[in-house]
Amino acid sequence: MKKRWVIVLGITVITIFGLGVKFYMDEEKLNEEMRKLVYSDEAKQVFNDDIKLIDTKAFTKEGIIQSYEVEEESIEPNPMGGIIVTLVINKDPALKLTYTLKKNNKELKSGGASISKELTKKLGLLNGYK
Repeated sequence: MKKRWVIVLGITVITIFGLGVKFYMDEEKLNEEMRKLVYSDEAKQVFNDDIKLIDTKAFTKEGIIQSYEVEEESIEPNPMGGIIVTLVINKDPALKLTYTLKKNNKELKSGGASISKELTKKLGLLNGYK
């Protein structure tokens, strides 16, 4: 009887461990796919186009936005679909754009962006902020 309980316990532990490893591997695969998409040329084009909408002179001498970098630890799945990613502007951690990227009809698009308070002020997007 005792031997049977040890066997059942052993099988249960192995099963739980196996499921844990599977869930971990599935999550790692999803994270890797999200990273690949965020760092793709297609995503860079979406970022560049959207940045030029909020700063028409972006990436020029006259523009506020000169460069951006993906904040790698910000990449995560959006519960409503797509990927959430934050861009750090001009290497200044106070200047951020947070995006939702989505695939619509196999085309990558931004589902919306949130602009940090400091970047909003720099861009003069709100009355009284210059």
